[in-house]
Amino acid sequence: MSSSTDVGPDRLAGLLSEHASLEAELADPAVHADQARARRLGRRYAQLAPVVETTRALDAARADLSAARELAAEDASFAAEAQSLEAEIAVLTERLQEQLLPKDPDDEKDVILEIKAGEGGAESALFAGELLRMYLRYAERRGWATQVLEAVDAELGGYKDVAVAVRSRSDEGIWSRLKFEGGVHRVQRVPVTESQGRIHTSAVGVLVLPEAEEVDVQVDPGDLRIDVFRSSGPGGQSVNTTDSAVRITHLPTGTVVSSQNEKSQLQNRESALRVLRSRLLAAAREDAAASASDARRSQVRTVDRSERVRTYNFPENRISDHRVGFKAHNLDAVLDGELDPVIDALTAAHTAELLASHGAGS
Repeated sequence: MSSSTDVGPDRLAGLLSEHASLEAELADPAVHADQARARRLGRRYAQLAPVVETTRALDAARADLSAARELAAEDASFAAEAQSLEAEIAVLTERLQEQLLPKDPDDEKDVILEIKAGEGGAESALFAGELLRMYLRYAERRGWATQVLEAVDAELGGYKDVAVAVRSRSDEGIWSRLKFEGGVHRVQRVPVTESQGRIHTSAVGVLVLPEAEEVDVQVDPGDLRIDVFRSSGPGGQSVNTTDSAVRITHLPTGTVVSSQNEKSQLQNRESALRVLRSRLLAAAREDAAASASDARRSQVRTVDRSERVRTYNFPENRISDHRVGFKAHNLDAVLDGELDPVIDALTAAHTAELLASHGAGS
């Protein structure tokens, strides 16, 4: 639980000081010789910018209010301006409270998103493909870069399992937008294979992992078993005449990751390592959170309809997110990448929870 000092003046002063320090660092050309460091500093600077902007606006509004009150004593026409400034200060104060809430340390990270077909057989695999397209379209709308790291095709179309890396081209954090997408996504519709016209329900699992950098997770090469094999396409047909596909087993945890989408063994090895690092980071964070709170809600473990977070109902063109009661009849638009309204609803609910927790703990 956050203490009152988390959102108090000491925390605000510290953040303003950090922003000024980052501004000075980023003005130094030498910093930009290290692209990774410059990107990390730039992201943090961008993260703090709204706090600085709101603080400056609040300071200005308070100064204007003080002046308006003085003038109102001599000229009643300034009373209305004072009232307006009081309302503006209330809005800015609430905004600053939200901005000063403790941040998720992963909010600025890129992500690896995994989509797995579950109950529903061929229909589930087809919908997994549609969810992949939805996320790729959403990424395109926001100007993010995407790369399919691994894809296991299904015989009738779609995917049994697919992993895609989503990266920001700017200082925008991907995790902050996609972290609530994890869970079971349920689809209700008449499958193309259904001759009687009956509506079927299928399930697809989505797992979202903050992408781990090498500094986040140290992987000992001695803990890895690396196997190479020949890439294969749908139905097991060989699509490569060389052993370029890679399967990596992390021996201490038993985590297995494979990659066969790239043309070379080296590229597939790097793709597999990216997924492995992110899975290990997520597991470590989950263990830490579980020991700190028994009530922690985790992402889906099994692709079971009873654990659904969202339903896509095709006959009614309806999307429903069961965690926050969000409902809209624009499923076609959502599947074309218009995800912001549902993500905004989830983010707002999460912020409200944090504010309520802070109020209870202060």
